[in-house]
Amino acid sequence: MHHHGKGVLRLTWEIFNIIGTIAFAISGAIVAMEEEYDILGVYILGLATAFGGGAIRNLLIGIPVSALWDQGLLFLLAIIIITLVFSFPLGALKHWKRWGTFTDAIGLSAFAIQGSLYATSMNHPISAIIIAALLTGSGGGVIRDLLAGRKPALLTGDIYGVWAMLAGLAIGLGFINETWGLYLVFVAVILLRMLTVQYNWHLPYRSLKEDRSSSFSQNSGM
Repeated sequence: MHHHGKGVLRLTWEIFNIIGTIAFAISGAIVAMEEEYDILGVYILGLATAFGGGAIRNLLIGIPVSALWDQGLLFLLAIIIITLVFSFPLGALKHWKRWGTFTDAIGLSAFAIQGSLYATSMNHPISAIIIAALLTGSGGGVIRDLLAGRKPALLTGDIYGVWAMLAGLAIGLGFINETWGLYLVFVAVILLRMLTVQYNWHLPYRSLKEDRSSSFSQNSGM
């Protein structure tokens, strides 16, 4: 981390911040529209997803949470973006599901990398860096899902968090300390996240609903 200037890193951080915030704003707005929230609901969900994710990230890595309020331009940008999303022609909205997942993947990736970078620069142990990546990356999505009355994707067996954790691992172990490496991880996490959705990869889960016998026989081999 130390062999290139703080300036480059600062810029990379800002770029990821802008990308992540915008992506989450779009993602929140899309979910609100899927849930048929009114226009205020769309703005609230869009902003809550974008800046809620940022707030969780700040909280976890020790930046004052109130630092969010200094991002006036970013708020403005998010509001403009949400307005665009809201006024999009319906034809384009047919593919919303895919776009929603895509923007969510971008936000997850950008914030996870930020979380890892920050935790690494504070010399936290690798376990902390991996958790920082997971929680900073998924915070916005969880807030969005909860406000939309959905089960958070993070918790329902979608391999959502695993990619963020792998990004944290790679950055935390110092495999990646060049700026281009970070952008590579950024793209990799997005691609993996999209493949997860495309091929419906899931983490194992146990259902505690009826039909105990079959699930028990599957799991007794653990």
